[in-house]
Amino acid sequence: MLILTLKLLFAHLLGDFVLQPDHWVKSKRESKIRSPFLYGHMLVHTAALFLVLGFKERYFIAIWLIILLHFIIDTAKLYLLRKKNQRILFFVDQLLHVLIILAVTYLYYPDKLEWDTYLTPELLALGCAVLLLTSFSSIAMKVLISKWKPKEEKALKNAGKYIGMLERLFIFGFIVIDFWQGIGFLLAAKSIFRFGDLTNAKDRNLTEYILIGTLLSFGLAILIAQGYLLLLDVLGRAV
Repeated sequence: MLILTLKLLFAHLLGDFVLQPDHWVKSKRESKIRSPFLYGHMLVHTAALFLVLGFKERYFIAIWLIILLHFIIDTAKLYLLRKKNQRILFFVDQLLHVLIILAVTYLYYPDKLEWDTYLTPELLALGCAVLLLTSFSSIAMKVLISKWKPKEEKALKNAGKYIGMLERLFIFGFIVIDFWQGIGFLLAAKSIFRFGDLTNAKDRNLTEYILIGTLLSFGLAILIAQGYLLLLDVLGRAV
């Protein structure tokens, strides 16, 4: 049951966050059900599910059920989306997708896949953790703190997003190898590099925005890393 859940979750994270470019999201919000990228998004999810589940005929019904419900949820979200409710809709949307995954898994329990030899629970857990640390966390943080973002300044395109991904991956690695001191070094290094921005800021907005973003990024990374270690412990006891 846990193996199938992780496979479905991995496919979901891959399709919803990694393989969905920003211009797809923009097109869907503007054109809604008429956007070709809405259907392209469904095709990506379908392909991800088929690949992760090994093209097994017994899972075809589950795949089409997940895709149908995913389409209904995403379409409803597009028509309900407003600037003031985008944060809550983001989390409700993801919660519904996870509940569907759990429901489908329950229908197929107990379950045993031939791909278990290659896609071990530990590997799938690591894959899910990496996707959560990178694409998911970046989008979640953008949703949570976008309303406080200061006026745009000249900077490399998407540099902040990729810096945040790298810092969370470093924190994850430090926790997994039980090197908590590394987090302190990383925080100190970031503070040094950000010192100029903080001292040159004309008001407190930029300082507070950077502080909120840093604490949120570090907090998410620590939470995901601890969840990953806990899951490994559960998997170890289940053997």
